[in-house]
Amino acid sequence: MIKVGIIGVGTVGTSVAEILRDNADVISARAGVDIVVKSGVVKNLQKDRGLDIIITDNVDDILDDSEIDIVVELMGGVDEPFAVVKKALESGKAVVTANKALLAYHRYELQDIAKDIAFEYEASVAGGIPIISALRDGLSANHIESIVGIMNGTCNYMMTKMTDEGVAYDAILKESQELGYAEADPSFDVGGFDAAHKLLILASIAYGIDAKPEDILIEGIDKVSQDDIAFAKEFGYALKLLCIAKKDANEVELRVHAALINKDEMIAKIDGVMNAISVVGDKVGETLYYGPGAGGDATASAVVANIIDIARSGKSTPMLGFNRPMEGNKLTLKPTANIESKYYLRINVSDKAGVLAKITKIFEENSISVATMLQRPVDENSANLLIATHIAREENIQNMITILTDLDFVNSTPVMIRIV
Repeated sequence: MIKVGIIGVGTVGTSVAEILRDNADVISARAGVDIVVKSGVVKNLQKDRGLDIIITDNVDDILDDSEIDIVVELMGGVDEPFAVVKKALESGKAVVTANKALLAYHRYELQDIAKDIAFEYEASVAGGIPIISALRDGLSANHIESIVGIMNGTCNYMMTKMTDEGVAYDAILKESQELGYAEADPSFDVGGFDAAHKLLILASIAYGIDAKPEDILIEGIDKVSQDDIAFAKEFGYALKLLCIAKKDANEVELRVHAALINKDEMIAKIDGVMNAISVVGDKVGETLYYGPGAGGDATASAVVANIIDIARSGKSTPMLGFNRPMEGNKLTLKPTANIESKYYLRINVSDKAGVLAKITKIFEENSISVATMLQRPVDENSANLLIATHIAREENIQNMITILTDLDFVNSTPVMIRIV
């Protein structure tokens, strides 16, 4: 019998315990051994979880319990979970976690600590979608050329409603909070940070890149307006918050941002709270993974799958999927300034003679070629210039935005969205 201790018996933790109880027959058949939850750690001992397990508010009751074989960490946060997981691994206990923030900052340290002790984390990226095992195992024969994903259901839900129903950003954010999709402080989701943590985990498996969130380009969807949605529709684009990892020679670019993508691309058709990840391998070509990216049962399903894997073998493959340096240890993170893309800009300007000529001259001076330009009146005194560029360097675009912002006929900081 395998005994499990759950640290953090909230929505996901309760669902893990319920799945192990309710589906015990099929789980034991697949694992080859009975798996039971012995105990769980909570912050509030007064709340009834409806579970027939030992409940405590002291993590050491699980970490020091010699009968516990697998520790499931569902606390959230970074520093405290790192200390807990480190102690569990040093005690020889296998670990399963859904904590993307923990892995975004400490995945390489934890791999060094774990060594041959099982450490699994399927639920940390895209909830119920088995993208970790797909990258680490199913696509292990491939050089990974790119990963492009919708990995935050909150943002995808908001962008879908803005596109399909014409809802303003502030209104759909409020609705998302009321529905429980967005937190009271939504910045972690709408600012792109949640998605960035997930991208960093996948990039480590695919490329062996040890980057932190502070090292990569992260932007959210909070600047998107109905003007941008209208431009997207008119020119055959969908607007999504995208996670992008792409190999270019010996460099890997990692970025999270709102993006305009051709509406005929498969990933452009992913709507609502669903997640999807496209992975291109040099031998297999493109594969697409789709499913629920959050929710108690979906996330718990991935956690339990990891528990079953550990019960079957007793140890895991290398945590990040490689025993030797990836790609000959030659890959480095591409500086954000060197990223190249097409760009869309919305520039609110005073509606008077000569402004358009001055704007186009600034584009030319920054080596940025205009592909499409539209002018949309805002009121009798101002207009929005909606501009799409040919491929340009990130550094040039950012320099130009700085210049434009300081001009007296530009009424606010221009909004920029990359075209993928």
